[in-house]
Amino acid sequence: MRLSAQADYAVVMLQAAARHCGGTRLNATLLAAETALPLPTVQKLVSRLSAAGLIESSRGTGGGFRLARPPAAISLAEIIEAIEGPIALTPCVDAGRHDCAAEGNCRVQPHWNGVNDVVRGALAAISLAALASPITIAAPRAPANEVHA
Repeated sequence: MRLSAQADYAVVMLQAAARHCGGTRLNATLLAAETALPLPTVQKLVSRLSAAGLIESSRGTGGGFRLARPPAAISLAEIIEAIEGPIALTPCVDAGRHDCAAEGNCRVQPHWNGVNDVVRGALAAISLAALASPITIAAPRAPANEVHA
């Protein structure tokens, strides 16, 4: 599983915005300079993040944008879904899709929703505030009896 560059950039942008939380409104030019992301990319993502309700924007003099909620109330899952759409590890997690060649006799399919829920839950448990803090998030450890190839 790999995030698109757009989703990654959205996380980087909102992490930078979280550091300014409570301050003045931000603008795309400032955020592009601070994150080293191209200005057109920042502008495009501001529009998508605003449509998803993660940031509030206003035009004109004194305009700009800010987080719609405190960083602790915005999850990594929400940011990813704002850009990528719903988290669905396989097509069979998406109830409306039926394009899997193995769908008729797949014994794994009944488990994918649970796996997908665990992954989404892990992403939902990470807040923007945690991403904006200087402390790194520790990856879960593999069980001692797990064999790695």
